[in-house]
Amino acid sequence: MTKTRIQNLNIRYYTPSPPNPILNLIHMDRGSSLDDDTSVHLQINELRKLSETCGSNTIFEPQSSCEARECNAESVPSAPVLRAPEKKLTLFALRLSIFEKSATGLGTLGFIWATVVLLGGFAITLDKTDFWFITIILLIEGTRIFSRSHELEWQHQATWSITDAGISSFRALRSSSHILIKAVKQTFNPLSLIRKPSHNTREVTQVDHLHVGRWNHSRTPTRTWISSDVPLLPYGKWVFLSRNISKVLYWLQLLSATACVVLSSTRLVNHNYGEVQKGDSDKRNRQSALNIFYALALAEALLFLTEKAYWEWKVIYCKLLEEVNKECELGPSGMVSIKRFFYDAYSRCVNGSIFDGLKMDMVTFAIDLLASSSPDEQLIGARILRQFAISARYSDDTLQKIGVNLSVVERLVEMLNWKDPQEEEIRRSAAEILSKLAGKRQNCLRVAGIPGAMESISSLLQTNRSSGDGADEIGEKNLILDHANYSFWTFNHLGLLILKKLACDHDNCGKIGNTRGLLPKIIDFTHAGEKLLRDKNVAPSQILTVKRSLQLVQLLASTTGATGKHLRKEISEVVFTISNIRYILRHGEKHPTLQKLSIEILTNLALEEEARERIGGTGGVLKELFTIFLNQGMPEHQNQVRRSAGEALAMLALESRANCHRILRLQVLERLIAALEFPMLRVTAARILRNLCTYRGSDCFYLLKGVIAAAPTVLKAIMSEENKLQEVMVGLAAQVFKHMTSNESSIMFERAGIKEEELAKALVQILEKYRHPSAKVPRIRRFTIELAIWMMHDNVKNVYIFKDLGMEKELEGVLETTAELESFNIFSGSVGLSRHTTAIHSLVETALNLLKDQ
Repeated sequence: MTKTRIQNLNIRYYTPSPPNPILNLIHMDRGSSLDDDTSVHLQINELRKLSETCGSNTIFEPQSSCEARECNAESVPSAPVLRAPEKKLTLFALRLSIFEKSATGLGTLGFIWATVVLLGGFAITLDKTDFWFITIILLIEGTRIFSRSHELEWQHQATWSITDAGISSFRALRSSSHILIKAVKQTFNPLSLIRKPSHNTREVTQVDHLHVGRWNHSRTPTRTWISSDVPLLPYGKWVFLSRNISKVLYWLQLLSATACVVLSSTRLVNHNYGEVQKGDSDKRNRQSALNIFYALALAEALLFLTEKAYWEWKVIYCKLLEEVNKECELGPSGMVSIKRFFYDAYSRCVNGSIFDGLKMDMVTFAIDLLASSSPDEQLIGARILRQFAISARYSDDTLQKIGVNLSVVERLVEMLNWKDPQEEEIRRSAAEILSKLAGKRQNCLRVAGIPGAMESISSLLQTNRSSGDGADEIGEKNLILDHANYSFWTFNHLGLLILKKLACDHDNCGKIGNTRGLLPKIIDFTHAGEKLLRDKNVAPSQILTVKRSLQLVQLLASTTGATGKHLRKEISEVVFTISNIRYILRHGEKHPTLQKLSIEILTNLALEEEARERIGGTGGVLKELFTIFLNQGMPEHQNQVRRSAGEALAMLALESRANCHRILRLQVLERLIAALEFPMLRVTAARILRNLCTYRGSDCFYLLKGVIAAAPTVLKAIMSEENKLQEVMVGLAAQVFKHMTSNESSIMFERAGIKEEELAKALVQILEKYRHPSAKVPRIRRFTIELAIWMMHDNVKNVYIFKDLGMEKELEGVLETTAELESFNIFSGSVGLSRHTTAIHSLVETALNLLKDQ
């Protein structure tokens, strides 16, 4: 496979309110920023975290189900309950609707009073002036009520489009009234004329210009009209655009209400309704009827103007919408969402019960918009849910509401397949929401259980491998970098992040492995060439991609049971898996986290015999592992990498004669013996040496003759150490002494300053201490008995020593307490693998026979 040059990313983001999406993704992944200035500190923290979570648990010990899978599932501490910011809008809508319904009620009553009482009863007797005043007021009020009933519909339509015109429609409506009020203010305060433009005005203007270009990229229907852009008449299109009608209706209402106040006040003040002659019963109640009508008209108009004044006060001066938008953390583009939410709440309060709007909330509102067929509504809904899902204050409540609504999760999964460049932001928002949703354990299975979910997530990963010219070759891999109109790299990050979080669940790992073409895609992202790994100016996002893909492969490879066996087989069969890891081992000294993940993948793959041979047979892998393991110049904070390399080598040497031969040809035996002196490397070095001695084959016996030099160190460790170190040293001793003659063993005991009687006593004490098998040291009793058998073989003196120490009693106790736990070399979770060729029962019986025969 040819090396693909990966250039710096140029990822754009339509909405400027959130930070750069790549930076968002880096922050999503803890400690993933790998800039030169901070990389050392972050890698120290990462490696320390890895050692705390899984450093004490290895494949050489069984693990319970709760320990077997450590994952980075999000466990955000529960934040205090916060008042939803949108409550301010629903309360505002409620109060406005009270004014509106009261004014409408008074207007209706006045209309009825005028038509039934005045025009119906006094039409002939009314003075000409009152007749025309009443007629004009009725026409004005009728027009106003009619326009009012439709103004909300027109304003609502104006928010359907979030293009430039749609965005500015509401602002233009406010600014037009704001100009009038500002003119009145300037009349009383001339100094305001020379004031500089406010910061908010400049900010809004800048935001408008900044957003125009990006909003214009939103998808527009090609076969239907956008309601806000419908030209109602063929001429004067700007005036008669539907989005401008609301402005006309707005001013028409204000003028009609003002005219009604003027006319009603004039008649009430003048109080001249014509003289009523004595005895004229037809005109007796005319004055009272007119007073009631004018009072009703005046009250209705004043209520409406009060409503408008309250509206202007809260929206323009108190900046209620901006305040709610800021608290919701939606950014400048979020104003569209806030206005749309407010109009919906207000419409519900006006058209139904005044309390209907109080039942609305932003999350439910966004969920409803997400299911819409309108691209603009889908985008508004996606933006709201994305921002609330990533917000520390609102994420828990938001993700809970999304998680229990299966139709919403299905909709989000469906959006992952939308590859139209005009739908990029919707797709990205859906992917980010799902990445947060998958971080909650209770939602993992819910997301993965949706039919086609894995295929949809796989569609986020864009790495093309050209088809070869024939069956005897594989095409080159071509990573798709960001296009001028599409951020492919962002979706790669999100796809890997979602899969990584889903892989925390065992069942999901099986689904990932069974998804056609997904594993090769994931493994392609683990490729990192020498230039990428050693470049000081490499983009953090490129390293993050490799890291996430390695984390995902590591989770899949560490899966337990039949699913894990199948996954390890599938991963190892991809021809690029091991070679990609070799690049990281060879050139990744600046990225210890990547090296550690790579080594853990090899360790887990080596659980399968076939994969073990593939790894050992890949040129340079064993050499690079030894280079890391025996590298004395590594900083202390990278000790975990060295320890992991040792475990991988021990695994590769396990039950593999070919790998043992390859290791011995590297001529590292002396350095392995020297590593027994270093506390950090002692356990893994002892395991490697023991496996070499056990599985080397008869033709390599003399190549391992030098291992006897380790005997003094091993004997001292048996006498002074305990637990895991003592276990591996006892196991190594049982193999090392097989390479010695009796004279050589006596010399080694003398060099160690230890007598055989003291070692025998230590072995009996080990059996006394571990009367039952221990999960932490599952092989210590087996190794102890193996060493005791070697000591008693052809040595009558040692037999009597063991008899006197009560060895026979301890061995009989072992027979009564043996368990399957002691029958395996390694474990996958709580399942034992690589069964010992000799059962512990047979070892005990052999030892008892030696004691009894003597």
